[in-house]
Amino acid sequence: MRLTPDVLMQAYATGIFPMAEHRDDPDIFWVDPLRRGVMPLRGFHVSRSLRRQMLRTGFEIRVDQDFAGVVDGCADRADTWINDEIRSLYNALHERDQAHSLEVWEEDTLVGGVYGVTLGAAFFGESMFSRRTNASKIALACLVDRLLDGGFALFDTQFLTDHLASLGAIEISRAEYQKALQSACARPASFVNPPLRTPQEVVQRITQMS
Repeated sequence: MRLTPDVLMQAYATGIFPMAEHRDDPDIFWVDPLRRGVMPLRGFHVSRSLRRQMLRTGFEIRVDQDFAGVVDGCADRADTWINDEIRSLYNALHERDQAHSLEVWEEDTLVGGVYGVTLGAAFFGESMFSRRTNASKIALACLVDRLLDGGFALFDTQFLTDHLASLGAIEISRAEYQKALQSACARPASFVNPPLRTPQEVVQRITQMS
């Protein structure tokens, strides 16, 4: 079966996602983990050091200003699952308003960000990158705030890493994930409608909710 944006969205609706072994491998395989990483939207953890940085930072948060740049930033590492076909597919989804990026800028330089796919009230986080200390953590904090504002119910992180666990992510069973996925996909949400907030505003909102 030829992998197209439509096929890709159908896959997300059933709980699977694509990966490649490395950037130069033309083959793509499907992944359906037994245990799924998710970020509870009201459980994001902000450490004291991250809170101080967010309150003092001069970083600017933008949405969908350089989606391709975020994908390229995520692929710019020695070990990556993003090959040329995957890159093209997610850029195509972005053009269809089905994939979005939240970006961290230092003046006119893209220094971090995260991108993912939206379907109903589910956000499927694909990858993130950082070229400045904690830029990816700041991106995730601002993303969680945006997802809450937009009415999202599920933030799928695919796998649980130590980095994500330190921020509040947890692991659930495949059965639990499928139940949450079906519920989220049946609900409306918007990634583009919520207002942009500064890192200072975001950390204050998250602190009030915790």
